[in-house]
Amino acid sequence: MDMSGRVWGATRPEQEAPYPCDRLVAVPAEGWTRAVDVAAPADHVFRWLRQLTIAPYSYDWIDFRGRKSPRTLVEGLPELAVGQPLLVFEITGFETGIHLTGVLPAQLAARYGQMAVSYTVRPLDGGGCRLVVKVVVEAKGTLPQRIRRRLLAWGDLVMMRKQLLTLKKLAERKGVE
Repeated sequence: MDMSGRVWGATRPEQEAPYPCDRLVAVPAEGWTRAVDVAAPADHVFRWLRQLTIAPYSYDWIDFRGRKSPRTLVEGLPELAVGQPLLVFEITGFETGIHLTGVLPAQLAARYGQMAVSYTVRPLDGGGCRLVVKVVVEAKGTLPQRIRRRLLAWGDLVMMRKQLLTLKKLAERKGVE
């Protein structure tokens, strides 16, 4: 079991695989990888990932100021575009049905260090898909910055675990869309 806060649910190959966010943070950097199986087609799960442009799907009372993240797919979302908000990130790239990648805006990066994220979906043999998220964070800094980064990794793990399990539950529902 990983006690660093860097991994939840991800296999060793998923932790070592390259992701679009890897090139967005100057080295040295460390990666945090979270993953879950979803019993729904990858293209359907990606539609739920698009909803991250409007809601966090985590602990809404913390991340969404008490408002509830939508429990059905929202029709008429704007087309994905570079620069569009994605949670606290800005979209830097995407490939529909495959990945959604973003970077922390400069103002937040100045406070927390450089950070980027890739939400990826991959079909599984036999049906369903694998939802894997990698967060890459700047790994340099003073001792207090390194301690803050470790605490941030644990906080991110708690929040993203909830987010992934919520997206999984919503994507797996039948007859709701």
